Amino acid sequence: MDKLFRRVRVSVSVSALITLAVGLGLTALLFASVRKVESHTRALEFQQAAKLRSNAVAGGLADAVEQLTVLNQLFRSVDPVSREQFRSFTAPLLQRYPEIQALSFQRLVRHQDRAAFERAMRRRFPDFQINELADGRLRRAGVRDSYNVVDYLEPPAGNVAAFGLDTAVAREQGEARERSRASGRPAATGLLSLAQQQGWHTGFLVLAPVYLRGAPLDTAAARRRAVVGETAAMFRVDRLIHTLLGAGGLLDAPGVSVDVYAAAGADRRQLAFRHGDAAAAAAGAGWPLPRWLWLDQGAPQGTSFDVAGQPWYVEVARAPAHITDGRHGSLYALLGGILSSLFAAAHVYTLVSRNGTIERVAGARTAALQFANLRLSEDLAVRASNERALRLREKAIEVSANAIVICGAAAPDYPIEYVNPAFERITGYSAAEVLGRNIECLQGRVADQQNLEEVRAALRERREGHALLRNYRKDGGSYWSDLFIAPVREEGGDAVSHFVVAQYDVTAVMRFEAELEFQAKHDTLTGLANRNLLRERLGQAIAAAEQDGNPLWVVFVDLDRFKIVNDTLGHEAGDALLTTLAGRLQAATRDADTVARLGGDEFVLVLPQYSDERAGLAVLERIMDAVAQPLYLERHEFFLTCSIGVAIYPADGASAEALTKHADIAMYRAKELGRNNFQFYTAAMNQRTLERLSLEGDLRHALERGEFELHYQPQLALHSGRVVGMEALLRWNHPRLGQIAPGLFIGMAEEMGLIIPIGAWVMRTACAQTRAWQLAGLGELRVAVNLSARQFTQKALLQSIADVLGETGLEARLLDLELTESMVMNDVDQAIAILRNLKGLGVHVAIDDFGTGYSSLSYLRRFPIDVLKIDQSFVNDIANDAEGAAIVLSIISLAHSLRLSVVAEGVETAEQLDYLRAHGCEQMQGYYFSRPLPAAAFEQLLREGRGLPSLACA
Repeated sequence: MDKLFRRVRVSVSVSALITLAVGLGLTALLFASVRKVESHTRALEFQQAAKLRSNAVAGGLADAVEQLTVLNQLFRSVDPVSREQFRSFTAPLLQRYPEIQALSFQRLVRHQDRAAFERAMRRRFPDFQINELADGRLRRAGVRDSYNVVDYLEPPAGNVAAFGLDTAVAREQGEARERSRASGRPAATGLLSLAQQQGWHTGFLVLAPVYLRGAPLDTAAARRRAVVGETAAMFRVDRLIHTLLGAGGLLDAPGVSVDVYAAAGADRRQLAFRHGDAAAAAAGAGWPLPRWLWLDQGAPQGTSFDVAGQPWYVEVARAPAHITDGRHGSLYALLGGILSSLFAAAHVYTLVSRNGTIERVAGARTAALQFANLRLSEDLAVRASNERALRLREKAIEVSANAIVICGAAAPDYPIEYVNPAFERITGYSAAEVLGRNIECLQGRVADQQNLEEVRAALRERREGHALLRNYRKDGGSYWSDLFIAPVREEGGDAVSHFVVAQYDVTAVMRFEAELEFQAKHDTLTGLANRNLLRERLGQAIAAAEQDGNPLWVVFVDLDRFKIVNDTLGHEAGDALLTTLAGRLQAATRDADTVARLGGDEFVLVLPQYSDERAGLAVLERIMDAVAQPLYLERHEFFLTCSIGVAIYPADGASAEALTKHADIAMYRAKELGRNNFQFYTAAMNQRTLERLSLEGDLRHALERGEFELHYQPQLALHSGRVVGMEALLRWNHPRLGQIAPGLFIGMAEEMGLIIPIGAWVMRTACAQTRAWQLAGLGELRVAVNLSARQFTQKALLQSIADVLGETGLEARLLDLELTESMVMNDVDQAIAILRNLKGLGVHVAIDDFGTGYSSLSYLRRFPIDVLKIDQSFVNDIANDAEGAAIVLSIISLAHSLRLSVVAEGVETAEQLDYLRAHGCEQMQGYYFSRPLPAAAFEQLLREGRGLPSLACA
């Protein structure tokens, strides 16, 4: 019996221990599973937070660098850019980005031009000199082949130290400069110590090249030759990144650190920004268990990106989070499992003890009962485990951040039986308010639901379903939810007893997508439709017009002389004016019409269903009246007009592209007819446009195909009658159209920017031909070459002329450069400076067509010129008009009083020649002696020694 008693006691202890061990094992497994999920969730959240910060830094730096591209566009659009224009243009950029330390224009100055440049600068800045930074101190720059001098600098406050600084000696700036010049795109440096505030801030510099206007830029070598300087933006990188992250509240998260490096990796020498210090925890070091069971410590997240060709790197780290921080589901599972295991072990111990007492009484007869009791203990342990798992699932549902709904499967009501706390928080409804109600009560107004039928089908067919729905909170506010529905089937069968519905609140995502869609289809300045939305609306309008048979009007509106506003008041005032005009255009049209802005001052209107032409004309009149109303900007009153072109569907085109193009052509026709009018498209307009485009295309290749030719009109001395020089005149021998008059293509070449290479060819060819005639013994002749306005103002004019003279061997005193009055009167001070430089080469300067412009005697005396050329219109009036003869006499007297020579153009009769001789005119040219001749014919004229009768003979 004692042996039996001992066996029973041992059995009781072993059963309780087994129950406890099984319970604790299941508890450990459950704890590890839940803990793994929590750790993974935190890791995903940290990765998203790190990506958000990296994107904010990369996007913000790219947007800041874009401001330099905006500034560089000023130098591409305006030539030359004045200091005042630079200040006005950069003011809104600096106001929008206070982290920009300075915006500057670094001018390329050759050593041979250094002294002249410093003298010119001292007229405005008396103490100016080109400096360099050495050992942290400013000193006068040493002698180098060229200098990159900070010429324009805004804002001046706090940046005085950088004005006049030669950045050519800075190695990092030099590397970035070479990259930008070779590629034609902005290039950034690494971290720099700001010259303006040394020892206080770390910054970086972005450079963008400024090229000589009209110069070829198709290769890296050509771009290096054409560069005249760089626009530069200096950023205070610590403030810039702090603003980028702080504006989005990305610096407020505790335990998160952000390090930004101006390098491809975590190079401490290139550390640009640091926030926070997420130190790693040493707790638990050396434990045999995995650290993630009690500690969340995600690996730092690093992201590389490019800023204007310079690699940058962002590293985001977080401090280790203990298991007690944040979610507590695993702790609840651990505590519940331990308590349940102890309870089950105690319960088993009690049951087994009672069975032991019966066994002691019953002896051997209870052996079978003891076995049954042991089986019962195992069943109870399994049941306890199932109960724990059930409570764990319930807890997981309770703590879920998403709304969970459990409803019955009884159709058609599907009554709600359970909602979790997240549902109450998201919808505003308490559990008591929705329990027992139909699940469709959550969907609000059925008419608004596009995907509700998918949910109903899933309920009917007892299957899983998914839909994106608009739901409504208790207070009436709407929100978007991503809804998943799944059936719950009974054990051992296919019958569905319940449905589980999970709702994910995606309102923020939908709002963000809607905002992106709006921005993709609307103009950011005016809020009007942009090109994308215009193309979509116009396509819809064409389809509707084709169906109902009504005409469709496409109207192209372009403001006349809008550039004046930008040039006088700046782009900010221009933007305000465009916004006002956009509102006026919308007010002048119907709700069914579309008003779009293509860019700049160009607008397109889509006017459907104007079957009555008078109604359409009335709309055009309203548009012109709306634009013509006075505008008040910065105490200035503006009166603008517009030119309008109209294309009508289907007569003028069947596609959106054709209608828009034809309306644009009609608008340009309105501008040609004097602006401030509207024109309807005709086929003749298109033909004229195609002919012009064809001629423009041919003109682009005329130079390389050798289609240009120079004719030379003799210039004769009136006192001797001998040929003393000639004027070089350009002719275009078109392979299909024959010889084209200069008046038809010179203006076109000016507009297309081709006049500079064409003018350079004329200069080189004329000088080479003149030198060849000299070497052939035909006399020391002078050659006159006309300069265009673009040639006159280009930066490399002086050097290009010097190069031509050096290459051809022609003496500078034998070259006459002819300019019109309007060219030198446009900017008198600048013109005087250019003319003085030209005179320094030794060439002669002539004012062509004198008397047709607006020169005054006070200005004429200041110009360093040599010759006045009397316009043909005055010469024609000598014989028949006393006033015309008096004007010619006045010009000759004025020239002689200023010690200038006089050349009369367009002399066609003997009477004109005699009058000019009698009143002291030195030279003439015109059809009376010879029209312009090709080089071979002109050479023959020289060899024959032809000329006018001398004054003595006359």
